[in-house]
Formats: sequence, C-alpha cells, structure tokens
Amino acid sequence: MGKEQITIDEFAKIQVQVGTVESAERVPETDKLLRLIVQFGEESGARQIVSGINAYVESPEELVGKQLAFVTNLAPRTIKGLESNGMLFAVGSDDTFAFLTPDRPVPPGTEAH
Repeated sequence: MGKEQITIDEFAKIQVQVGTVESAERVPETDKLLRLIVQFGEESGARQIVSGINAYVESPEELVGKQLAFVTNLAPRTIKGLESNGMLFAVGSDDTFAFLTPDRPVPPGTEAH
C-alpha cells in the first residue's frame, strides 16, 4: 500500500524549492556522489548539496544552469566530509529516475505547493 498517511500539517512542514545549479562536480573517491552549488535566490543564497546522482548524468557539468527541485529545510548532514544543506527532490530509480524541473524558468527559491 505504501507509506503511512500523514496529515496536511505534517506535509506542510516540508519545504520544496526550485534551485538553479551553479556548479556540479564529482566527490573524490566516490562513485555516486556529486557536490552541487545551488542558488536559491537573494534571500536564501547559494547552498552546497551533496547528492548520490552521478549514475544519472553523463557528466556533472550538464547540470549547470538547470533548475531542479530540492527539499531545503532538512537539517544539515555531513557526507564524506562535506556539509549538505538540502536534498535533491527527484522521482524513480534506475531506469525510471527523473529530475523534477519546472516547465518554464522561475526565479530561484520559488516554492512548490
């Protein structure tokens, strides 16, 4: 059936924002991890986000300039010595993996609802 149901108030705690990828590079000595610098607008600024998406891109550089969805109110987490300040919000896995992107450009920091 899936995961347990949550209330609308619980769901409202999750902040999903569109960010524009400013830079992307592989994390040394890992196969899966990329280090992204993502711009979320004037108010939030840029953040470092570490994500296990290397298998889903031909090269990290192809992500630069893309607008993607991120969960931005997670507590920071250290991954391979790098502080990650958010989480990529994507769908699927393996052959069904896909990034969530707006269908037209929006200002960085635009919230999903």
